[in-house]
Amino acid sequence: MEVLRAVLVQDMARALLLAAAAFLLTLFVGAWWVRFARRHKLGKQIRIDGPQSHLTKVGTPTMGGVMIVSTVVGLTALFNLVDRWSMLLPLAVLVSFAVIGGVDDWMSLTSSQSKTYGFTVRYKFWLMMAVACIASLALYLPKPFGLEHDGLVQIPFVGERNIGPWFIPIATLIIVFISNAVNLTDGLDSLAGWNLTLAFAAYGVMTFLAEPRLTNLMAFCFTLVGACAAFLWYNAHPAQVFMGDLGALALGATLAVVALQSQQWLLLPVVGVIFVAEALSVLLQTGYFKWTKWRFGEGRRIFKMAPLHHHFELLGWSQVQVTQRFVLVGTVAAMVGISLALMLATPDVPQRADELRATQVVENAGQ
Repeated sequence: MEVLRAVLVQDMARALLLAAAAFLLTLFVGAWWVRFARRHKLGKQIRIDGPQSHLTKVGTPTMGGVMIVSTVVGLTALFNLVDRWSMLLPLAVLVSFAVIGGVDDWMSLTSSQSKTYGFTVRYKFWLMMAVACIASLALYLPKPFGLEHDGLVQIPFVGERNIGPWFIPIATLIIVFISNAVNLTDGLDSLAGWNLTLAFAAYGVMTFLAEPRLTNLMAFCFTLVGACAAFLWYNAHPAQVFMGDLGALALGATLAVVALQSQQWLLLPVVGVIFVAEALSVLLQTGYFKWTKWRFGEGRRIFKMAPLHHHFELLGWSQVQVTQRFVLVGTVAAMVGISLALMLATPDVPQRADELRATQVVENAGQ
């Protein structure tokens, strides 16, 4: 039991220290970025078809995701990468989607006459699909080409199952869907940031409870928790900076990869219920409008406006009310997701302690 306790303390201590370091470093980088963005007029453009209350946000610095991405990449490279090469995959996805989102943000800022506010939807979609497909192959393929996950998924109350090559297209769609879902959620101050913090914290706990324990992925999750929490310091209403596509696309894709790498991706719609609801509201609104226009000659809507948070704004909720209530739902959803993961985490503690003791003996002998 002493060995077990020591291992638990050591792993969790490292993860929490990385979270604290990410928080402090992101605060420092964030202060610099806000000044830099204001000085260079990297201000947000607001769509005129959105709620009129959002017009006051015009000119607020954007691309704030750079403070999260740079901090997570730096700390992971220094403290959670050497001899832990599986962390290269979520890092690569984080950086790749940040580049796509960053270029899109830059185009929207510099091309004032552009009606697309950056990349066209189709072009950006295929870029994201390409990166997501490569990431899915890296997860599925055997070593040394990939992480050899073999299409495994943990199913609550059932156990581990293998879906084989179907994992590749499913994982690709999950990465692209969640990435876009987080981007759609990033429409109110703190809304995406809070729900990302909760989701990464939930997966940090899940990876800690996994058998075998995914300590490196756990540390990565808590690094993201600290960075996202620090971002909220500047994104609290009224926001000093917005995440932008750079942050939203990158963090959404990374959340999906973390879920896939932990084999707990079936719980992603639970843990990320706000993201899923926001994305589905847009799909439903668009699909219903097109169908009714074809069927009746006039497009009709399910919601007053999509994504979902705009619908509640137009019902009379303030921005702060929408954010706080959505965060409360996200908090409960994260707890439910962890509880479902616990349905699989039923280790035999004495047996686990013996395994850890044996592992430590082998490692000591190797030294």
